[in-house]
Amino acid sequence: MTQVLAIFGPTASGKTAVAEAIADRIPAELVSADSAQVYRGLPILTNQSVRRARLVAVWDLDHEASVAEFQQLAHAAVDEILADGKTPIVVGGTGLYFRAALADLEVPPEPAAGAREHWERLYDRVGGDEAHRLLASRDPGAAAGVHPNDRRRVVRALELADAGASLRPQKDRLWSDHTRRPTLIVGLEVPRDLLGERIDARTRAMFDLGVVDEARRALQRPMSRTARRVMGLDEVVGLPVDEATAVLAQRTRRLAAYQRKWMRRIPGLVSVRGDRPVPEIAHEILTLARARQPVFAGRARRAADA
Repeated sequence: MTQVLAIFGPTASGKTAVAEAIADRIPAELVSADSAQVYRGLPILTNQSVRRARLVAVWDLDHEASVAEFQQLAHAAVDEILADGKTPIVVGGTGLYFRAALADLEVPPEPAAGAREHWERLYDRVGGDEAHRLLASRDPGAAAGVHPNDRRRVVRALELADAGASLRPQKDRLWSDHTRRPTLIVGLEVPRDLLGERIDARTRAMFDLGVVDEARRALQRPMSRTARRVMGLDEVVGLPVDEATAVLAQRTRRLAAYQRKWMRRIPGLVSVRGDRPVPEIAHEILTLARARQPVFAGRARRAADA
């Protein structure tokens, strides 16, 4: 089997366990597509598996993450696994990272050193309306999709315009069915009530495993903007345990609802019931992949001949 397998699903849907079960059955390696698990130092909070996977814990907490850099690392990992004669299993719940691992996205450039701080100071000095008017004069298309009160996106749009790019690229292939390699994309469907129960159980387990001490240690170290956005950092250190558990579980449910919306928008995704034993789910996905193998092989040959 030479195609790429990709497994998407909401948090706590069991996608990593399913991917690992598949890797127990065929020569395969996992490639994580998770914007939080890329960081070292937060294995409990970001729910990192003890089993090795590519692109887990690859950056220190002071590293400023970008989709562009992640995309380069993910493509290199997938290509290396394929070259070794194994199947890459891309698994994750961060929609943009998941898509970037599978496709050639036109990712906006990163700002020049100091550019973001410059535009943040300008926004704070002149206010949202004036900053938005400046954006409209430089990039009307981006301004049309950003509210003046959305400081983060106005600043990002201004720095992109300054770099000759746009927050609204003319050609958006995010939701196209294009992938770099022949790929079977599977989405795990778990009933909302069951997913909520799993989220509650996993959140309680985090505190039993020592997530409070882990987060406190992390916050004592230099931390980038992107690492600082890891969900739960503030809650687990700033609230009593019972309250923090409830708040973090509620935030995780909202994240899961957002991920379910993402899943419905992924072209070509095959839905698989995720409320069954892991071996059964892994067996179904492998059956699907083997049944589709001639189709994918044919596409690969046609692409090579083009």
